[in-house]
Order: sequence, then structure tokens, then C-alpha cells
Amino acid sequence: MRKELEYRVPPQRPSHPVAVPAPPTPGPPRHRPAPSLRDRTRYWVDRTVVKGMTTVAGWLALVCLAVVAPASALLVWTDSRSPDTVQGKMATVWRTVGQTLRLGGEVGPPLRIVLSVLLALVSLLYVSTLVGLVTTAITDRLSELQRGQSTVVERGHSLVLGWSEQTPTLVAELLAAHAQRRNSAVVVLADRDKLDMERELRAVVTAAGVRRVRLLCRRGRPADPAALARVSPAAAGAVVVLPPDTPEADTQVVKTLLALRAVVGDVRPVRVVAAVRQTRHVATARLAAGPGAVVLDVDGIAARILVQCVLEPGLSRVLEDLLDFAGAELHVHRVPGLCGRTFAELRAACADACVVGLVRPDGSPLLNPPPRTVLGPGDAVIVLAEDETPPTWHETPPTWNATPPTQDETPPTWNAPPAPPLPPPSPAKAPTAADIRAAPRRVLVLGWNRRGPEIVDGLARNGWETVREESLPAPDPAHRVLVLGGPDDHPDPDEYTLVTLLRLRAAEHEAGRRTLTVAELTDAHHRPLAPAGPHTDLVVGGWLVGLLMAQVSQTAELAAAFDELFSPAGNAVRLRPATDYVPEGTEAPFAMLIEAAGRQGATALGYRPGDSRVPLLNPPKTGARRWSCEDTLIVVATAETLQPHEGPARPAHTPILP
Repeated sequence: MRKELEYRVPPQRPSHPVAVPAPPTPGPPRHRPAPSLRDRTRYWVDRTVVKGMTTVAGWLALVCLAVVAPASALLVWTDSRSPDTVQGKMATVWRTVGQTLRLGGEVGPPLRIVLSVLLALVSLLYVSTLVGLVTTAITDRLSELQRGQSTVVERGHSLVLGWSEQTPTLVAELLAAHAQRRNSAVVVLADRDKLDMERELRAVVTAAGVRRVRLLCRRGRPADPAALARVSPAAAGAVVVLPPDTPEADTQVVKTLLALRAVVGDVRPVRVVAAVRQTRHVATARLAAGPGAVVLDVDGIAARILVQCVLEPGLSRVLEDLLDFAGAELHVHRVPGLCGRTFAELRAACADACVVGLVRPDGSPLLNPPPRTVLGPGDAVIVLAEDETPPTWHETPPTWNATPPTQDETPPTWNAPPAPPLPPPSPAKAPTAADIRAAPRRVLVLGWNRRGPEIVDGLARNGWETVREESLPAPDPAHRVLVLGGPDDHPDPDEYTLVTLLRLRAAEHEAGRRTLTVAELTDAHHRPLAPAGPHTDLVVGGWLVGLLMAQVSQTAELAAAFDELFSPAGNAVRLRPATDYVPEGTEAPFAMLIEAAGRQGATALGYRPGDSRVPLLNPPKTGARRWSCEDTLIVVATAETLQPHEGPARPAHTPILP
């Protein structure tokens, strides 16, 4: 037999005396106020409603009779034209009640009255049921429209599949791209509430100021073929697949691409642009997308842009302006009348755009080709222009004149090689690009994520040494600092970047020296919060990829062109002092700098004034200005052309774009 153990809790003595409250003094009982008539009525109504529909209908009939019958009797008894007898007045009252409540109102034998009431009830039941069915159908249809379950019947629209933090940016760029088209639309399909999507994108539509373009949101899983068929992907002009903000984002992209091929088929393929977050999933996504599709590697593009920004300080703002549709962007035009002209002639004959390169008939780009390259049959011209309107071409290139810096100097002759650049300025002046190129090629890396190895490898291929720092280094103008986002598993990777930038700014203020810094951000909303100085480049990789997807979705030929522009070893976008092409103090139009840069194997896209951080892409070619060593020329050129003393760069990574 088991014995139960008995535990006794020993009494505990408090270390300090505890005051015990005195018992309440007995008094007269408190009187609670009686519930009011309104409270009792509401309570009775609540109890009656919960009893069911029959009870509610019965009470409704009694209430109606209690109101209608006395009112009808009063109306009849006060009418001078009513019958004189009581029986006649009662019959009139009954007729009035029946007409008011739609109960027939017949008089005569009881059977006739009962049958009229029965017919009136049947009629009331039929009408009520019909009204209820129609109301329910309309309500269901409105609910379906609010849920985003209706079918989209559009042609030539841009279709966005999936939702991520880049969706508002991508939609804004697509709206801007469709602004000059008639009867165009942008459709978004995502597994989110339709009203929430419209509410979040309403600010984008308002900021874009586009009224002619329809923005349609539909709810559904992009990987579901049934939901995908409702947005007419086969009739779309372009389909953009975004990776969601989930750990299995790349898997969802692959499923969406498979569902897209199942709905559209391979007979009539559409222009597809997709993005995956990790490089190891690019090959699988390309197999799922099929031939002709463009799959972007978010990590790879972000790593290559960071490498370029380290090599070219101040490049991030230029790339943003080049990728968005707000200002000048790249366009592809085929002009049969230009066949047979050389690239140098095309560059000089284009009046309102900057000629960047050519596109061969097989789709391969040729950026910044040699000046004697001839435009052949079937070739297209890549230009930097404000919109899709074809640029204006001069039959005879205009002749430009330049004003020499001073009267003692010989005016520059533009048929001869340009004057050599000025010697480096004195140490008292701000460092120029020449000083930066001559500085030690070392990058201090703060922070680490999965893009770190590819960034280090890209810098090493370009002859730069990288040093990972665990602690904050002392400000040194001879080095450059690269701040990467926090660990990949961190809920907010930008937290480390913001804190590190804050500490760097404090250290620079204390030491009185500044360091060229490139910082990586994952969320564009954190950009205004970053404590960035004039020597800091903020690179939002995901946002730039969203801009790139919008560009490629509208012009497929630009995919390979951007792949080369994002390669640090190829024909990339570079920043060089204007005095590398014209003597300091020369007063000349921008067209003359285009000609001078072309003689040195570069293609000029614009410039950045020395007193501003805002680049000017495709500026007016007319109108002379005075060029100084503080002005920066934005060119497309190879590293060997601009930096021969550094030696040839190693081959870049595998192309990110097909």
C-alpha cells in the first residue's frame, strides 16, 4: 500500500512588520440605481433578436400593425368622405391597412379576405426572395472585385508577379515608362489583400503623376496557374517576377516561372524578366523561365555595383539616374537612313542624345566601339535620351568653337590630340580623381554577409587589396572603407550599417579627416536616416535591381548592355576630371567634350559640376561653360583606356544577364 507523503510549509516570519488592514466598518447597504427604461428596452430587444428569425418577424408584424392600424383608423374617422356606418368605416380601415402593408385589403366574406391575405403573403415572399437573391449576387460580385478575383482583359500591359519591398519602386518606373503610351496598363498579382496593395501603391501613382495609365491589382498566388490565367499573361507586353521577402524567395520565383510556362506555353513566349536573391539559384531559374527570359542575380548585381562604387567614388548617384525613367535613360533605335555611317559620325550627328553604342542583328551589344566602326544593315543604335522619341540626326555634323583659357595660351585645336591634363593640385586643394587613383589601393571592409566573398574577389580582380576590420579603424584618406550590411539572418541588416556610419562620422569629426566610404543598404526607406557625408556613397542594391528590371522589361536588348556596364573590367561607367580632356579654364560646349573624349577612346554621357553632387546626364550639347578641375565627366570606357598605368584588369565574373 502506497503512503502519501504529507508536506507542510513552515510558517514564514516577515523581516519587517506588515500592516494588516482593518476590517471594513459595517454600514447600511449601498443602493444601486435601477436600470433606466432605455437600458431595459435595449436588453429586451437583444434577447428577442437572439431567439431567431421567426420571433423577429412576428414582433415586426405586431409593431407594424400597432402603428399602421391606429393611424389608418384615425385617417378614416377624420375623413368626411368615409362611410357613415361603423361597418363601412372598419372595412375602409382594413383596406387602408392592407394597402399599406401589401396584404391585399379585400373586403367581403371571410374566405375572400383570407385568400387575399394569403396571395399577398406569397407575393411578398416571392418579391423578398428575388430581391434577396439579386442583392446577394451583387454583394458577392462586389466582394469578388474587392478581393481582386476578377479577370483582367488587357493587351500589351506590364504584369508584375509577386510582392516585395521593390514592388512600389518597380511599379513607379513602369508607370513612368507607360506614360507616353495610349491605352496602357500595369497589373500586379500578389498574394496580398487587394485594398492593402492599392493603398500602398496609391502614393506611388500620386508621386508619378501619371493619369493615363491604369493600375490594376489582383489577389492570388503567382505560382497558381488558375490565378495566373486571370491576369492574361499571354497578352502581356512584359512579365516581371519579383522574389518575395521570405526565406524561400528563390523557390517561389522558380515555381512562378514554371506556372507561367504552363499557362503561356512555349509557342508564343512573352518577355520575362525575373530576379533571384542568391547566385546559386540563377541556373535553376533560367531553366524554369525558358529560352529568351532574363534572370537577374540580385546578390551578384549588388556585389558588382559595390565594387564599381569603390573603384569610382560618387558613382552610385550616376547609376541611379541612369536606371530610372525620371531623366535620361538608354533607348534602342533602328534608323535605316544611318546605315554606312561610322560610330564617330553618329556620335557627332546626334543633336539631342548621346550615342553610347550599337546593337548587332544577333542582339549582342557593342558599347563604346572604335570610332571607325560602321553601322551595318540590321544594326541598332543605343542612345541616352529623355524618352522613347527618336533623336534628331544632322546630315552634316556641326562645327564647334572653343574659347581658350587666357590670351597667352594657344586656343585648343580640336583636330589635334587634346592638351594633356593639368598636374595634380597642391595639397591644400581638395583631392581630385588623379590623386585618388595614385593613392594606395586598399579597402577596409566593415561587416560581412553572403555577398562579401564575391565583393572581395571582384576587388582583387581589379588589383585592390581588401582587409576585414572587426573594429572601427582610424580615418585615413589613403584608404577606402566599405560597410556591408549585417548578418544575413538579422531581421534588420541595415541596423549595423547605420550604426557604423554614425561612428565613422563621429571619428572623422574628431580626427578632422575624411575617408571615402561606400555603404550598403537593403531598404531604400533607411536612406534618409543614414548619416552620410559628401564622401559617402549609399548603395541600395535591391532598389537598383528593381530599376534595372523595369528598364530590361521595356527594352530586352538592354539586358546585355547593362551586363557590360556593370562589369568593372569592361566598358563601364566611369568618372574622370574634365581636365583630362580639355585644359582647365576652357570655355566650350558639352559637344566638344564628347569629341575630345572620343579621341581618347571614351564615350561621354554627361558631367557633374564641381559645386554639385547631382550628375547631369545627356545635357544640352550647345551652350558653352567654363570647365575646371573640379568638374567631373561621366564616360563609358574601359579600365585599360583610362588607367593604363594600373595594368589590365582580370576577367570579370560570369555574366549576370544572359
